[in-house]
Amino acid sequence: MDHVTHLESLAHELEDGLNQASSFEDLEQLRITYLGRKGRLAQILDTLPSLPKEERPIVGQKGNEVKNRCNELFAQKMQQLVQAKEAAELAHFDASIPGRTPWRGSLHPDTLVMEEICSIFAKLGFRVAQGPEVEIDHYNFESLNMPPDHPARDMQDTLYITDSILLRTHTSPVQVRTMLATKPPLAIVVPGKVYRRDSDLTHTPMFHQIEGLMVGHDISMAHLRGILTAFVQAVFGAQTRVRFRQSFFPFTEPSAEVDISCFLCGGKGHAHGDVCRVCKGTGWVEILGCGMVDPAVFACVGYPEDVSGFAFGLGVERIAMLKYGIRDLRMFFENDLRFLSQF
Repeated sequence: MDHVTHLESLAHELEDGLNQASSFEDLEQLRITYLGRKGRLAQILDTLPSLPKEERPIVGQKGNEVKNRCNELFAQKMQQLVQAKEAAELAHFDASIPGRTPWRGSLHPDTLVMEEICSIFAKLGFRVAQGPEVEIDHYNFESLNMPPDHPARDMQDTLYITDSILLRTHTSPVQVRTMLATKPPLAIVVPGKVYRRDSDLTHTPMFHQIEGLMVGHDISMAHLRGILTAFVQAVFGAQTRVRFRQSFFPFTEPSAEVDISCFLCGGKGHAHGDVCRVCKGTGWVEILGCGMVDPAVFACVGYPEDVSGFAFGLGVERIAMLKYGIRDLRMFFENDLRFLSQF
């Protein structure tokens, strides 16, 4: 039974070696020497086929016992080394040193601008309305005076899920849903994400809009102009001038684009002797679109003929870029903490 005796002595030799080990490197070297694929235990067990048949079970059983014992010894030594390392680290720990100040998050500029805009309109009597981002064609287009063959659909670059289901291209469908559920008068703003098949330096497939709607009796362009002027001056300052330019939108008539006097050059078209980089020398910056709600939209939602109203829409990123002087639209979506921590 030389093999059995050899196996028993192997465990004692390993225990002596572990007692001398003082590092994880020493421990790994002992593991390779005794329990590795070509280690001493494996060399002994490789001789099993050459042993007499009656000795094989005895040697094999003893080999398993020794292997288990060796593994236990390694686990105990590993625990001792880990505890010793932790104790050494704690010995050098100075509790009087100030801790690391965790980085505090901040609201995204999109969120800041949306909250500010909604707060301004809330003071003007508007309430916030929400709706689904996955929309049906009827609410996104047809109820807004854009039948299937209307050329304005091409302007939307729509992301379709099926022939009749799509990712909303504007938040106007929420206006339709609200009118279907609410009798006039009403005044709402609708903030949210919108989607279009467009991606370049100045466009992204997903962006944020805020659209507004006011409906009642005797609502006119004068009300629209007064509301939007108050809004613009609340965001960009009381000195900001506003102008309306004739435009076209399928769901408003008449329609207009709204420009504000350039906040960088004060409407002069130049700053520090050079052409203004914001307004490109015009003195004006386009900011939103608006108009009186087309009667066809009111007819679609079942509103009486004696009501009138106005609607407007603006891009949140556009306002944020103007307000904070951000030049690259992609910065809103790259999640760079150096950019976000400024807000």
